[in-house]
Amino acid sequence: MGAVTTDRRGALRAAALLALAGSPLGTACSAGRPAPEAPASARPSAPPPAPGPRRFPGLPAQIEHGPRTKRQVALTFHGQGDPKTARRLLEQAEQAGARVTVLAVGSWLDRYPEIARRILDGGHELGNHTLRHLDINQLSEAEAFAEITGCADRLRRLTGSIGTWFRPSRTQQASPLVQKLARRAGYPHVLSYDTDSLDFTSPGAQAVVRNVTGSVRGGSVVSLHFGYADTVAALPAVLEELARRDLSAVTTTELLTS
Repeated sequence: MGAVTTDRRGALRAAALLALAGSPLGTACSAGRPAPEAPASARPSAPPPAPGPRRFPGLPAQIEHGPRTKRQVALTFHGQGDPKTARRLLEQAEQAGARVTVLAVGSWLDRYPEIARRILDGGHELGNHTLRHLDINQLSEAEAFAEITGCADRLRRLTGSIGTWFRPSRTQQASPLVQKLARRAGYPHVLSYDTDSLDFTSPGAQAVVRNVTGSVRGGSVVSLHFGYADTVAALPAVLEELARRDLSAVTTTELLTS
């Protein structure tokens, strides 16, 4: 009985080896060569690196708006909050043919890393809004620099660059020290704004529309936020009014590029 079992096992092993030798993998292995790799065209390619910061000669270190002669505005969103709200706002912008600038908080990217590629894939641009969204003007030099570079590191890991812009957190204007630290981190300019939607105060959708349309004009940079229902409700009316005034919503880089 033991001899029969041994013979049967040997036959099965021989058949398996014969089948393997007849396959491409078995042929390569039996010849001492590695199995052939899939063609390069069949392998998934990594996305190209996202655009990085640009220097705009003649513009100040802190930019509040673009050329007033342009029939364009930049809608800029502070990136944090529920990613579902963020995606809805991006969809609304795309449906209207608008492109926006998102200044992301680094800790938000830690929680929702996939949102970085979603923003870029929609034709928008992505920038730095510090690591933890603290009052950066009140931090020490070392702490403030860590807030800027911490977010920059996350952007680089996710997209291949540190992002197109830096905007300070919890303030409209960066202090001279924060401007200097931003340059040291690789951002030639700090991005401020001249039109504040005040959507983060949850004033209601109609108030958000009034806040934007009451002061926006050619060249304006508008401050908006992800994460607020009022912003979602207001954005279609804002985009409609911009179109009525023949103002196109473009990225900040596009606004400043002649």
